Amino acid sequence: MSKLISSLSIKGVTLKNRLVVSPMCQYSSVDGFANDWHLVHLGSRAVGGASLIIQEATAVSPEGRITPADLGIYKDDHIEKLQRISRFIHQHDSVAGIQLAHAGRKASCATPGNGSKQLKPEGDGWKTIAPSTIAFNPEDDAPQELDIDGISKVIGDFKAAAQRAVQAGYKVIEIHAAHGYLVHQFLSPLSNYRTDNYGGSFENRIRLLLEIISAVQEVWPENLPLLVRISATDWAEGGWNIEEAVKLSAILKQAGVDLIDCSSGGLVPYAKIPLGPGYQVAFAERIKKETGILTGAVGMITEAQQAEDILANGQADLILIARASLRDPYFALHAAKSLDDDIVWPLQYQRAKL
Repeated sequence: MSKLISSLSIKGVTLKNRLVVSPMCQYSSVDGFANDWHLVHLGSRAVGGASLIIQEATAVSPEGRITPADLGIYKDDHIEKLQRISRFIHQHDSVAGIQLAHAGRKASCATPGNGSKQLKPEGDGWKTIAPSTIAFNPEDDAPQELDIDGISKVIGDFKAAAQRAVQAGYKVIEIHAAHGYLVHQFLSPLSNYRTDNYGGSFENRIRLLLEIISAVQEVWPENLPLLVRISATDWAEGGWNIEEAVKLSAILKQAGVDLIDCSSGGLVPYAKIPLGPGYQVAFAERIKKETGILTGAVGMITEAQQAEDILANGQADLILIARASLRDPYFALHAAKSLDDDIVWPLQYQRAKL
């Protein structure tokens, strides 16, 4: 059996293979509610054989949305529609996961189809919040600096969202601490100019993330996996870097986090990112080898053999696919065939099995 199609158990959850659908925003919600698009989009990837389907960045508060069209889990009314999605995924032998997120200063933006520019509070947008009053783009309004009460609210919002995720039936939570969103903004000295207990030193800059994890663990079942997505580097001088990412990952392992989803970038618009096939795999490899925590590799992994080689070489434990999954919802089924391996097809599709 290929490594890619082999199972992996994390706490009380067993993934039937090592292929995971990465969170990808769909910009298809109204007031945070899931709808038929999300059911079909996520459900088709479960039918397509991936072991874990991680739902797009799902906002823990209205002001935490990247755009007004983002999914949310900030009120109890959201639960019913999300239950329908998780139930369908589990019916097809995949695991339903959810990424909990807050966009911070990168919130209140138009959707990509409408230019992605910051929306103003006097229009369809809202005032953004961040660790410091530093805008992402020079033309953006500066965010409001979070005070201690505001930080406490953010932590409480993550905790309440995790509780709703339990009720909605998800079996994996991923905390989004990457791509320049709020938690990452606290981590990086390029966006965090604070002089209190949440800024300055490495220990202070990671404090919010650790407090969010602790709060989430109060309501998240001990037998279910807890993941964290980080940007392993800002790709910018003076920013968050791989050495700090390794140090953080070791601390997260001690704090009970089960896997680090290793991405990069997103904090500043001037980052110089050397895009190429598997360009982030080395981060997953280094974090895995230096800390012993499970890691996921993501970023321009598009071929089955490429994914198999990453796993076989011990560079990561899971492969997260994003755009490749958008192009081919049945990536896992086709990957197994290309590796001369076998995978169970849905009963409804078995007569078409290659």
